[in-house]
Amino acid sequence: MLVFDDEQRGLGVRVTAGGGKTFLVQYSHAGEKRRMRLGSCSAISLGKARLTARQIVGAVAEGKDPASERKAAALDAKREALTLAALIEQWEALHLQRKRPNYATAATATLRRVFVKQLDMPAGYLDRAAIVRGLDALAKDGKAAMAGATARYGSALFGWAVKRGALASNPFERVPTTPTVRRDRVLSDEEIRLIWKATERDGAFNAIVRGLLLTGQRREEVSGLKWPELDSGFSIWTLPSTRSKNGKPHIVPLAKEMQSLLRAQSRLKGTDLVFPGERGVFSGWSKSKARLDRESGVSAWALHDLRRTVATGLQKLGVRLEVTEAVLNHLSGSRAGIVGVYQRHSWADEKRAALFAWAAHVQAIIEGGETIGNVISLRKVG
Repeated sequence: MLVFDDEQRGLGVRVTAGGGKTFLVQYSHAGEKRRMRLGSCSAISLGKARLTARQIVGAVAEGKDPASERKAAALDAKREALTLAALIEQWEALHLQRKRPNYATAATATLRRVFVKQLDMPAGYLDRAAIVRGLDALAKDGKAAMAGATARYGSALFGWAVKRGALASNPFERVPTTPTVRRDRVLSDEEIRLIWKATERDGAFNAIVRGLLLTGQRREEVSGLKWPELDSGFSIWTLPSTRSKNGKPHIVPLAKEMQSLLRAQSRLKGTDLVFPGERGVFSGWSKSKARLDRESGVSAWALHDLRRTVATGLQKLGVRLEVTEAVLNHLSGSRAGIVGVYQRHSWADEKRAALFAWAAHVQAIIEGGETIGNVISLRKVG
């Protein structure tokens, strides 16, 4: 029930079925009815309620909308209370659970690292200037690709927050980034030999490097390899859709050289990872890569160049482009568009023949013998 005051226009008391009484003010703005709750009648005197109602009615007469202003002020206060760290946590819990684990891990870790000084500040305080400084620092450190990725992660985070009403704007929109230079580095046979020799010692990183070279798969896919993804004979690796970049399951035939590498790994208690780091999935990339550069004498290369080296090597061995793309699990190029829709051949035998030939080629390089230079016959192997 709503009862209005005879003395002060707009002031009313709402009486609930349980006997509770609350002061409110009712007014019209732009042809719409508004109501503002003032508080319990037991906490506010009638005189104070009338004074507040008089002030509200006066503001309305000046063309203001007190109810909307109060709502906006409350929202601003809520936004100021939401720190960048808390926003990233919400994004991770409420949104990234539906994304690929590799993406979720990379996105949250990158944003926390690049904007570590702003984590305890309100998320809305992260402005364009601070973002550009962070991205420029990465670019100056030779990490233009990471700067671009950071901008994309930030835009996704703040875009999600804006859609939820948690923030008013996305400061990452149209942020300038340094163009990423397209890499074309392919390791020579001698560099492959030197890198293989420098990874002779046991250790997750060394094993991962060799796995990258033998399979041509992505860094996160190899480093996250789990024992249950392998068949009993270590001849087939089934990469689940949750771990592949394109969200599609991927079958990787494993040559005897890769099988030997897997059999040499110890199964540790408490983890299914084949190449575990000290705290779960291996993460010490920068230091380990710098050490490998020193010990091998090979410089100016990235781990992803191993994937390009495999693709180029398969081409030199005469492997068809469609087979190479199937080995690499690419859905672009020859498998894009309408071809990708209607082409359902798995290339299983061809993939096996290609990877077996590539592993034999790598083995010949390592042993210093004659490498394979002829076109291979993609017949069924094994």
